Amino acid sequence: MTSKPEADPRLLEAHDLALAALREITPADTIGAPADVRVEDDGVVSLRFENRLNGYPGWFWTVSLARVEDAEPTVLEVELLPGDGALLAPEWVPWAVRLAEYQAAQAAAADGDDDTDKDDDDDADFDDDADVDDLDDLDATDFDEDGSPILHAGDLDGVDIDELAEGADEDEDDADDADSEDDADPEDD
Repeated sequence: MTSKPEADPRLLEAHDLALAALREITPADTIGAPADVRVEDDGVVSLRFENRLNGYPGWFWTVSLARVEDAEPTVLEVELLPGDGALLAPEWVPWAVRLAEYQAAQAAAADGDDDTDKDDDDDADFDDDADVDDLDDLDATDFDEDGSPILHAGDLDGVDIDELAEGADEDEDDADDADSEDDADPEDD
């Protein structure tokens, strides 16, 4: 069993150097409080700072420092690295469940809006929207277990492709009739 190497105390205390290096690549307001220190086998010390960038939860600003004999600490790398679990996707929730939660939130928001002074015309326009009425009729039985919508045979995005195919067949028949008249022998007339 190998023991963890001892860190150079001057590297552990080089927070000011690490912060100065970070401020060269990112605004100061994206740098949070010191998080922890990681000591590598080769004597490199990585100082980690909380990240305040939106869209990067669980990530850390990391500054790797080293020191050669009798020299001042120097910066090796400055980077934004994911922490433990930062790259794991959240638990999957079927679309039908998310839709139901969204609709419940919309209904709750609509109930809360009754007390606000809104223009009545805006409410009238919203009520006339046919798409919203269609959403109200949806429930979990309208979707497969995986959350995908149940399509009926021949439906593609609400268009009955069988109906389109029948119209195409009629057009082909009309074109065939026209071709056969053109191909008729003039002597037969």
